[in-house]
Amino acid sequence: MDAMPRPYIPNDKWARKAAAEGFRARSVYKLMELDDWFGLLRTGQTVLDLGAAPGSWLQFASTQIGPKGKVIGVDLTPIAEVASNVKTFTQDMTDEKAIAQILSDEGITAVDLVLSDLAPNTSGVRDVDQWRSIELSQSVITIARQFLKPKGTCVIKVLRGADFDAFLRECKAGWHTVKPVTVAASRDRSREVYLVLSDHL
Repeated sequence: MDAMPRPYIPNDKWARKAAAEGFRARSVYKLMELDDWFGLLRTGQTVLDLGAAPGSWLQFASTQIGPKGKVIGVDLTPIAEVASNVKTFTQDMTDEKAIAQILSDEGITAVDLVLSDLAPNTSGVRDVDQWRSIELSQSVITIARQFLKPKGTCVIKVLRGADFDAFLRECKAGWHTVKPVTVAASRDRSREVYLVLSDHL
């Protein structure tokens, strides 16, 4: 007699915690930690989440901004419905014109917060993957500078590597405040760092 298939059990504490608490991915705890430190999410905000699939950041943001707030999530991968104050779009987030059209259609002229937990599809070549991460982050920053309100905040994930220091200098030249942060929920061997950028020049 064939053995019954075993149910999927997440293999680390953050993934198990996310599954138990109804979140779509372990990455939600990264945003929670960043929010604890920086007070990113507040009632009534308009938030743009770029690279939002599968939607755990959308889930948390939705609860923090309340029914008077709004979250727009964009990703190439379709995102299942989250909440009444969240709208999602299947779109390339590097397409500035498409993002502008989405926001315009939603009656949004500017946002309070831009979030991005984007990571490139990995090639296995460390330097290539890191540069792709930088390119994605540059696209996020371009959109943030275009649509953030004055004093608004942008949070991006970047992989450390040969190009990181130059990218950090570029950010410091364009924003009043730039804070690099590592979070407890990142995997032990991860090279990821989050940049919290506010008040662009």
